[in-house]
Amino acid sequence: MRYILFLLIIVGSCASPSTDSTLDLSNTSWKDIVKTADGSVVNFMMWQGSPSINSYINNYVVPSIKEEYNIDLKITGGQGPEIVQLIMGEKQANVENGQVDMVWINGETFFQLRQISGLWGPFVEQLPNASYVNFEDEYIGIDFQQSVEYMEAPWSVSQFALFYDTSKVQHPPSNLMELEQFVRANPGTFTISNDFSGMTLLKSLLSELSGSPDGLNGPFDEKKYNQLSSELWDYINRNRKFLWKGGSTFPKEHTKMDQMFANGELLLGFGFGEGGIEDKVNQGLFPTSTRGYAWDNGTIKNSNYLGISYNSKNKAGAMVVINFLMSPEAQLKKMDPNEMDSNTILDIEKLPAEWQQRFRDQPKRKYGPEMQDLTEQAIQEPDPQYMIRLFEDFRTEVIEK
Repeated sequence: MRYILFLLIIVGSCASPSTDSTLDLSNTSWKDIVKTADGSVVNFMMWQGSPSINSYINNYVVPSIKEEYNIDLKITGGQGPEIVQLIMGEKQANVENGQVDMVWINGETFFQLRQISGLWGPFVEQLPNASYVNFEDEYIGIDFQQSVEYMEAPWSVSQFALFYDTSKVQHPPSNLMELEQFVRANPGTFTISNDFSGMTLLKSLLSELSGSPDGLNGPFDEKKYNQLSSELWDYINRNRKFLWKGGSTFPKEHTKMDQMFANGELLLGFGFGEGGIEDKVNQGLFPTSTRGYAWDNGTIKNSNYLGISYNSKNKAGAMVVINFLMSPEAQLKKMDPNEMDSNTILDIEKLPAEWQQRFRDQPKRKYGPEMQDLTEQAIQEPDPQYMIRLFEDFRTEVIEK
C-alpha cells in the first residue's frame, strides 16, 4: 500500500495543470464551459467487460466527442472497488490532479465515494440535457435509497432478470421454493456469482424472505438484515451440494456463468439489462430460444450513473462528455437492440416532437423482454449497506464454509 501511495504522489506531482482550476464552474455559462473544454483530454474509468458497450464507446462516443467538441476521450478499465481504491488513495496522498476525470458508478460505489467526499459537484443541473430527465422518477433520482442530489448523472436504467433456454426448460423457477425444487431436480445447473450481479440476485432473494417487494426499503436495518440473511445462508447451504461443482466453488464474475449457460452447463442465468439477453444472442453466445423473466416477488430496477472525481483536472471537459452521453442522439444510439441495447434515462415526453418520434420508432428487441414488460415486478435497490454486508457474509457464511 505504501508503494502504491508513493506512486500516486509521483503521479500527482507530475500531473499537468488543471484546465479549469481557475474557473468557478458553478457560475460559468455552458458556452464558456464548452469553450474551456475545447482541445482537452478527459480520462474516463469504466467497466469494460461488454463487447457491445466497448464498441459503443470506442466506435461512436470517442470519435463523436472529438469531432463535435475537440475533446480526446481516453478510456481506462476499472469498476467499483478499483474506482474507490484509486480515489481514496489519491485522497490519502493529497493528489490534486487525479488520474481520472469521470467514472461510471452505481449506488454502492456512489455511497462509498460520498463517504470520502470523492465526487465533485453538484453539477448535473448545469447540463443542458438534464432538462430531458425526470429526477422525480424514484429509479433515477434515488440511487440505492440515496438521493443523487445532482452529484451523479444518470446514464442507463435497467432491470435485473433471470433467463433460461426454452428448448431445455419448460417452467423456470420464480420463487425460493421453486428454485430449491429446481436445483435438486437438476443438480449442477445453477450457481451464484461472487460479484455485483450475484449479490443483486441475493438482494432479490432477501427481499422475498422479508415477505414483501418493499421489505428492504428505507435505511439499513441491522436486526432485519441479521434475521433475513441467516435464513438466506441456511437456504443456500442446505442446497449447495446441488449447485454447480457441488457448491465447492463460485464464479467470480457472472460473465463466466454466461459462458457456462451458452455451452449448456448451466440451465439458469441472470443479469442486468433485462438479463442482457439481446446482446448475448446477437453476439452468437446465447441461443435464440433464450428468454428472460422476473422473480415473483420482484427483481431490482436501477440506474447507473456518471460522476466526476473530486480532483479531476478537467471538470469542464467531463461535464461536456457527460452532457453528450445524456443527449437524445447518444441515448437513441445506445438503445439500438443490435448494438448496446440500453434503456434510455430520458423522459420521452420532455423531448422535442421530432426526437419523441424517433425514440418511438426505435426497433424492438427480438429475444429479450422489454423493460416495460417487467414493470409490475420492479423493486427498488435497498440501502448500499445491504450489498456491502452480503458481499462480506457470502464469503464467510458460504464460500469459506
